[in-house]
Amino acid sequence: MDRVTEHESNYNHIDQMSVMEVLQGINNEDKTVAFAVEKSLPQIEKLTSAVAERMKKGGRLFYIGAGTSGRLGVVDASECPPTYGVPFDWVVGIIAGGDTAIRKAVEFAEDDAEQAWKDLQEFNINEKDCLVGLAASGTTPYVIGGLNTARKMGVLTGCIVCNTGGPIAAESDFPVEVVVGPEFITGSTRMKSGTAQKLVLNMLSTTVMVQLGRVVGNKMVDMQLTNHKLVDRGVQMVANELKIDYNEAAELLTQYGSVRKAVAAGQKQPQ
Repeated sequence: MDRVTEHESNYNHIDQMSVMEVLQGINNEDKTVAFAVEKSLPQIEKLTSAVAERMKKGGRLFYIGAGTSGRLGVVDASECPPTYGVPFDWVVGIIAGGDTAIRKAVEFAEDDAEQAWKDLQEFNINEKDCLVGLAASGTTPYVIGGLNTARKMGVLTGCIVCNTGGPIAAESDFPVEVVVGPEFITGSTRMKSGTAQKLVLNMLSTTVMVQLGRVVGNKMVDMQLTNHKLVDRGVQMVANELKIDYNEAAELLTQYGSVRKAVAAGQKQPQ
């Protein structure tokens, strides 16, 4: 395979650039990422559709990865419950080296091809579930091993990688390969590759939640009301939907605890 993520940067003598020159160079490279993702939309559609169908039948979505890729999976998974009101075990992010690795790199954790499946077994992963491997290089042993075993066990497998033709894609039923090209700093895949993976994760989880009925119109009707900003947003949503004033909407939201329930209750009340 051609490891494009390791190709030499298009820029040289970066250490001699001015602050503005560095910023402009990074920005110029970042502008190309969305176009690379666009080219992969057919692959993203296949993965997303397959995951949504399994989750409609009671399956869960797992992410595994190491380093930046693993952290991005943890972030995406952790944001699903507050945003869409789903249980915390519906979308699960696992990083090589465990939760410690979210903040501090754990040496050689990504090189253990057996550990991912052990980590997944703690959640009783089974044939109803989906597993998406995240690795910019497409070659991380931790991810390869996890996908390989999961696939043998009937788990639906996918990946989000930034090279083509790698072993992680080969272990995936639904590979997504977003080739963003060389990084501004040679090999620093937390940059364009990380951005590409974040974009695809946003697309995957958001579209799955839409398919699961967790969005009505364009609103997060099941979001958790965990701070004043979100409570205010929820009140505004109820007020706008029911065509009532703010205080009345606030009372409904307080009584029923969610936008969806408050709106449903308000619609049943006599006008």
